[in-house]
Amino acid sequence: MTESKAMILGCSGLSLTPEEKAFYKAERPWGFILFGRNISEPQQIADLVAEMRESVGWHAPVLIDQEGGRVQRIRPPILQHYPSGQALGDIYRQDREQGLRAAWLMSRLHAFDLLKFGINVDCLPVLDVPVEGSSNVIGNRAYGGDPRTVTEMGRAASEGLKAGGVLPVMKHMPGHGRGFADSHHELPVVTVSRAELEAHDFPPFIAMKDELAAMTCHVVFTAIDDSNPATTSRKVIDGVIRQHIGFNGLLLSDDTSMNALAGTIGERAANIIAGGCDIVLHCNGHMDEMRQVVANVPALTGASLKRADAVLAGMPRADQSDEAAIRSEFDAMFAAA
Repeated sequence: MTESKAMILGCSGLSLTPEEKAFYKAERPWGFILFGRNISEPQQIADLVAEMRESVGWHAPVLIDQEGGRVQRIRPPILQHYPSGQALGDIYRQDREQGLRAAWLMSRLHAFDLLKFGINVDCLPVLDVPVEGSSNVIGNRAYGGDPRTVTEMGRAASEGLKAGGVLPVMKHMPGHGRGFADSHHELPVVTVSRAELEAHDFPPFIAMKDELAAMTCHVVFTAIDDSNPATTSRKVIDGVIRQHIGFNGLLLSDDTSMNALAGTIGERAANIIAGGCDIVLHCNGHMDEMRQVVANVPALTGASLKRADAVLAGMPRADQSDEAAIRSEFDAMFAAA
C-alpha cells in the first residue's frame, strides 16, 4: 500500500467518473464518505464502494452518517427507517435497561445493513449534550439533555456497531450541544465557562476516550480559544481533546465545506491540519474543492499515521448474531409507537 494522504473524500454521483478514478489514484485519500446523492439501489452502493477501494488499490475505510432519524443516508426502500437518538433516549427514560438494549440493537442492525455494501465505518454515536434553546442541528439526534444518558446510550450504540464489525466515530468532539447556530451555515460561538463545559459537555467523550476515532465540531469555545473553532484550534485539540479528555485516537475534522469555517477550501484544509486534526474530511465531491484540499494536505506521517494504523488494526469483527432475531426484537420495541 502506498502512503495515503491525511484526508477522507466524497464523490459526485452514483459511480466514479474517469476523472475521479484518476484523481483518487494519484492523490491517495485515506478513506471515502458516502452521502444521499451517492445512493440509488443496493447493487449500485456495493459497486460504488468497490470502485472507491479499487481506485486507491487497497481496502480503504468507507464512512457514512447512518444515525437514524433525519440523518440516515441510506433510506427506505433500500433500508428501513430507523428512529432518532431522542426516540431511543425516550425508551431509556422509561426503562434504562430497555433503552440501552434499543441503542445496541439499532447499531447492530446498522452494522448488518452497512457491511452488506462494504461500508465499514459509521459516524455514530452522537455524544453531544444539547441545552435548552440550542440550534436544531443536533436537536433530536441527541439521546438526551444530560451527560449520563448520552454517555450510557452512546456507549451502547458504539458497542452494537463494533459487535457487527463496523467502526464507530464519536461526534462532535468536544461537544456541539450548546451551539446556538447551525455550523453548516454559520459559526456557533459558545461563551459559557470552562467549568460548565467540563461538567456538561465533555463527560461523554471522557467516558469513551478509548474509542479509536472521533470527529470534531466547528464551534468556538471562548473560554478556551476565542479566535478559532475547535476544528482548527490547537488550544482545543491539544489542551482539551488530547489532554483533558484524554483521547488519543484518530481525529477527523467535521466537513471542510461547512460555512462555519472561514477562508477558501484550501485555507480551511491547511488550518485543520495546523490545528492538530489527523484527517481532513471533505464531503461534497466537488472536484474543484477537492483539488484545493489535496494541495494543502500532507501524507499521513508520525502520530497521525500511528493513529490511522491503529484504526485499521482495530477494525472490529462481526459476531454471529442472528439478523432476523435482532430485527424482530428491535421492531417490536417500536411496534406500539
